[in-house]
Amino acid sequence: MQYLAIVSLIWAFSFGLIGKYLPGVDPFYIAALRLGIAGLVFLPFLRLSKVPPGSQLKLIGCGAVQFGIMYVSYMAAFQFIPAQSHLVALFSILTPLYVVLINDLRQCQFHRKYLYAALLAIAGAATIKAKAGSMDSLWIAFGLMQVAGVAFGFGQVYYRDWKRSHPATKDHQVFALLYIGGIAVATVASILCTNWEKTQLSAQQIQVLLYLGLVASGLGFFLWNKGAALCRAGTLAAFNNAVVPLAMACSLFIFGEISEIEGTALIRLLIGSACIVGAVFLAEKTPRQS
Repeated sequence: MQYLAIVSLIWAFSFGLIGKYLPGVDPFYIAALRLGIAGLVFLPFLRLSKVPPGSQLKLIGCGAVQFGIMYVSYMAAFQFIPAQSHLVALFSILTPLYVVLINDLRQCQFHRKYLYAALLAIAGAATIKAKAGSMDSLWIAFGLMQVAGVAFGFGQVYYRDWKRSHPATKDHQVFALLYIGGIAVATVASILCTNWEKTQLSAQQIQVLLYLGLVASGLGFFLWNKGAALCRAGTLAAFNNAVVPLAMACSLFIFGEISEIEGTALIRLLIGSACIVGAVFLAEKTPRQS
């Protein structure tokens, strides 16, 4: 559990850093760079001889979904609501719902409350309107964050189940395989979609990317998945939610986005946030399997 708490604090700053220092930079290029940096950190620890038979492709596939698809969608969301990273953080609040839903589906269970919770969360998103952008942009960003949430939720549950099936395998000996999968997806997306005119980085942006790659993506993902393998699905889902208020607070008050919000827009944000938080509480009332 302590691993998840540490990572929640680390990730709280990521939303604000991206929104403040990387607006306009191609999202696919950033995703590939972040994962590439993180992958280089863990590549020296890779021990293929320690990987259980048949697990290499499974771990690469897990990383392709959890890191690759998640990051491509997550970074792209910032392009539709620039300078409002608190909304990107808010839209990730459904990830705990996906964690418990995916966990239940893998165990052949289903709870109707999860559907009700999702509908309530969508109503909350409809209440919010981004100041600098149309409702179309808002919904695109919301949709991208749900893709990111499903991908990240699936990866957490899958790796947790895999690690529990192979308790003798050390996380650091195999974790580079997950990054290889994520790098592959992000690189293909970058090759196909990157606007190379938007890839010029300042010294400050390079420093931010090094932090995001080494700390937020490298150390963060490793500790998160390690912690996920040690806790119940319900605890994992709850910690997915813990990062949201922390990230919103950092974006609004540390990175100064509170000055971008005026009057009724702040009220809509609070009401919409309350609806989405209420959706998660509704899901929390449903008993979860370990």
